[in-house]
Amino acid sequence: GRDFHIRILLPMDFQLKNARIECSWHLKKMLHGYRHILKQRLHSCPDLVSFMVELQTVLEIALKNTQDLHIPRPPEYYSCLVRDLEILGWNKVASVDAGLTAVKLKAEDSCGRQHLITLKLNAKYPTEPPDCLVDFPVQFAISWMPQNSLLDIYNQFLAALESLKDFWDAMDEIDGKTWVLEPENPTRSATTRRIAIGNNVSVNVEVDPRHPNTLPECYFLGADHAANPLRTKLNSNMHLWDPEISLLQNLKDLLEIDFPSRAVLEKNDFARDCGICYAYRLDGAAPDQVCDEPRCGQPFHQACLYEWLQGLPSSRQSFNVIFGECPYCNKVRKASDGARVVAA
Repeated sequence: GRDFHIRILLPMDFQLKNARIECSWHLKKMLHGYRHILKQRLHSCPDLVSFMVELQTVLEIALKNTQDLHIPRPPEYYSCLVRDLEILGWNKVASVDAGLTAVKLKAEDSCGRQHLITLKLNAKYPTEPPDCLVDFPVQFAISWMPQNSLLDIYNQFLAALESLKDFWDAMDEIDGKTWVLEPENPTRSATTRRIAIGNNVSVNVEVDPRHPNTLPECYFLGADHAANPLRTKLNSNMHLWDPEISLLQNLKDLLEIDFPSRAVLEKNDFARDCGICYAYRLDGAAPDQVCDEPRCGQPFHQACLYEWLQGLPSSRQSFNVIFGECPYCNKVRKASDGARVVAA
C-alpha cells in the first residue's frame, strides 16, 4: 500500500537494457541488494510495462525482507532451517548470511554449468515459502506446502535447470563459436545475442527460451548493401529451418554464410569505434548504425549520429526524422530519434 516514485531514463535507441533508474535514497537503499536482479530484468523484459511489473515484484520482496529483519524469529525457525540444510547437504550451500535469513544454494546441470539460487526466508518459514531469486530467462515459481523443506525447492530448481538445457546449449554454442558483440558478458537470463557477420553488418537474434529450437526473431544491423541480401536469404529460406539441428547451424544454412570464427579472427576485427565519439561503448551500447556507402562503412552510435546531424547547418528535419551528410563521406543520411538510421 505504499507509493514510490521512480524515473526511468531511456536512451535514444529505446533499448530497455541500457536504461537508467533514478529514485529516492530510501527506495535506493531498499533495492541495493537487488541491483543485479534489476539489471537482469532490464535485459530480459521485452518492454517497459513488463519491467514495471517485475520491478513491483522485486520491490515487494525487498519490502517484506526489510520488515522481516525487525521481526524476532522463534527458536523453532533456526532449528528447522538448520535441520533442512543438513538434510539438503552442506555441500550444496554456497553461502548463508549472518542473520540466517538468506541462503544461497549452488547446483550443476547435466552439462556441467554452475547455477545459483538465492532463498530469502521470512520469519514464518516453513509455514510460508522463501522468496527465490534465480538467473533464469523465464519466471521460476515453486510449489510449496508447509511440510516442504529446502530439499523440495532444490529439486524443483534442478528440474527447472533441465527444462532450460536446450536454450542454454543454443546460447553457449553461439557464445563459443561466434563473435558476440552484445551483450558483452551475457547472463543466463539473457535471450538476445548480437552476432558479428562482417565489419559492417551483424544480426541481433532473440531466442525464445521455452522453444529454443524454433526460428528466432532476427534483426539485421548495418549498411543496407550488406544487410539487405541477408534479409532476402532469411525470408527465402525460412522453410528450411530444421528443429532437429542446432540453432546456430540453422542460421548458417538459412543465411548461407559461415559466421566469423573465434579461432581465426579477433573481436577487434568487428568491434570498430564510433566515428563520432571515438568510443566503442556509449552507455553500455556498441555502435549499431553504419554508413550505407560501401566505400565508407563507418559505424556510429545512433545517439551520436542523430546529435551530429542535428548540429549540421545544412540538415533538415521532417517530424522525428533528420537528414544530413555522413561525417566521413558526405553521403546524405537520415536519422530518427527512435528508429534505425538508413541511407537517403
